[in-house]
Amino acid sequence: MPIVKMLRQVASWMLRSPACGCQPPSLPRRFLGTSPRQLPADASFHSTSFAEADQPRVLITGGLGQLGVGLASLLRKQFGKDNVILSDIRKPPEHVFLSGPFIYSDILDYKNLREIVVNNRVTWLFHYSALLSAVGEANVSLARAVNITGLHNVLDVAAEHGLRLFVPSTIGAFGPTSPRNPTPDLCIQRPRTIYGVSKVHAELMGEYYYYRYGLDFRCLRYPGIISADSQPGGGTTDYAVQIFHDAVKNGRFECNLNPDTRLPMMYIDDCLRATLEVMEAPAEALSMRTYNVNAMSFTPAELAQEVLKHVPEFQITYNVDSVRQAIADSWPMNLDDSSARKDWGWKHDFDLPELVTMMLNFHGAQSRVAQAN
Repeated sequence: MPIVKMLRQVASWMLRSPACGCQPPSLPRRFLGTSPRQLPADASFHSTSFAEADQPRVLITGGLGQLGVGLASLLRKQFGKDNVILSDIRKPPEHVFLSGPFIYSDILDYKNLREIVVNNRVTWLFHYSALLSAVGEANVSLARAVNITGLHNVLDVAAEHGLRLFVPSTIGAFGPTSPRNPTPDLCIQRPRTIYGVSKVHAELMGEYYYYRYGLDFRCLRYPGIISADSQPGGGTTDYAVQIFHDAVKNGRFECNLNPDTRLPMMYIDDCLRATLEVMEAPAEALSMRTYNVNAMSFTPAELAQEVLKHVPEFQITYNVDSVRQAIADSWPMNLDDSSARKDWGWKHDFDLPELVTMMLNFHGAQSRVAQAN
């Protein structure tokens, strides 16, 4: 193996050195890194590499997913366009590419990730690369690589360079044995999807790195996120996005969950604001590393009733997907986010009526533009 070969070379080189009172030979530079992969147990990273008064230099991984582009837009307004770097392994659409810095970043390539952080003097990292629930179940090996191995690379780079790290978690981190209504921050977590398992792993690894290495790790358990300007990404709660596309386009929607399946949800603007607020919160205000955040909770039938108020001809039918239904039935019906509201002042802006109005206004406007064209 390459490591064994290298160690043999080092040992041979040291044995050839003169046995005298000279300075002992130094190890090759590769052995002198400050990654948790290489450090002794008593190492500490509590000092950060940038002054608190400075604007953060931000890297977003998995930036072309549902949340990355919107988060980049919010952070660029706050910290300046050039201080926020969006990254992904896919080619960005033109409007994203022109909106601010974009680079290729593969989280499975540790060297590439490390170079990006060093070359761009990154101080905050938002790690959004992940395969979601239903997609992950269809490709467990890839989900394991991206969601777990990729996370390990991110944790090591963040700890080595004193970054403030945000990793999103999810309602999928809970399982059928968790209390469901409401689900508290701290309770039993036994998820039954690779997505959920990987997110519990992320929560625990982040907390471990916080206590072991002083990594400034922060995490929110998102409910289902509903956004107007992105396509569904393979999640179990994505019906609550697709329903608006179909209501405006066709006037009907086929739902893959039972009509009484209650799940916690949040409009994307609330989600992005919660993410920024927890990252800006003073360290001393945080009583835990992972918080629940919530805004509303509804069923497909309740959402359809609200859509009907705006689109009287709208019709909904149900063709239940057994895999997605089983996932939904193991998730919380409502999240208890009282700790987030108490510790750092979290407060949502959008309830179900405001959410439906925003989504239909957006898609209605888009549809009218398409028809005019």
